Amino acid sequence: MRIGLLGTGPWAQAAHAPALSGHGELDFVGVWGRRPQAAEELAGRHGTRAYDDVDALLADVDAVAVALPPDVQAGLAVRAARAGRHLLLDKPLAATVEQGRAVADAVREAGVASVVFFTTRFHPEPEAWIAEQARTGGWFTARAQWLGAVFTGDSPFAASPWRREKGALWDVGPHALSVLLPVLGDVRRVSAAAYGPGDTVHVVLDHAGGASSTLTLSLTAPPAAAGAAVELRGEAGVTLLPESSQGVVPALTGAADALLDAARTGRPHPCDAAFGLRVTEVLAAAEALLTGGARPAGSGV
Repeated sequence: MRIGLLGTGPWAQAAHAPALSGHGELDFVGVWGRRPQAAEELAGRHGTRAYDDVDALLADVDAVAVALPPDVQAGLAVRAARAGRHLLLDKPLAATVEQGRAVADAVREAGVASVVFFTTRFHPEPEAWIAEQARTGGWFTARAQWLGAVFTGDSPFAASPWRREKGALWDVGPHALSVLLPVLGDVRRVSAAAYGPGDTVHVVLDHAGGASSTLTLSLTAPPAAAGAAVELRGEAGVTLLPESSQGVVPALTGAADALLDAARTGRPHPCDAAFGLRVTEVLAAAEALLTGGARPAGSGV
């Protein structure tokens, strides 16, 4: 599969470009970025071509991987899907429900494959745990903590404008939801939310399976307190999400494998654009509640 990369920032450099250039079943055709010099530098490091015209890149590939802010990603994803290109996208899918729905609609109408890179879902140990807990069922409640030190430590993402604007809810919230939704079922209602220190938020969800979950999300945690944990309690007892034994590049390689499989078979991956839209709807419902308007997390949000 011929694939191009849209984006040249820290995430593209650390994850996407190494994964695409090292994948045995991908032909890494080239890089486009909003900063042409950065595209030249990144392409040069990985032995590929820099494009100054995104449509020229789309014309030369079968698929694109996107490492751009969510509002930028959404518009380019629609453009690529309409050109018949498969999509390897990042989370969150979009910055608004309307943008996310446009991506999901374009993917469906074009009949292209899509995978959204919810990182935890492409680590073998956590993904096996998620599948096992979904089969087990009988869960009463869950607690998820995703605490980052992006704004308090030495992170290359600290200057990210969209993270500054949207905060932890939209940056690490998708990770928590990508674990909870396949185990506990869809979200029926966002019933409570509150602010904490910095960009920290606390959210309570009512799930279709009958369980409730609480999410604590932050990008301003003290570095010594940073980390992620998910705990389930129910009829089977108590279980914790296992840590992964591998880094982000193997996980993104797994996401590329998933895109290849979806493109070959026509079977949607569980983390496709439609799932990315559902996560976006839940995030938007929580955001509305945080800013003063409680509402259900239904598809009309």
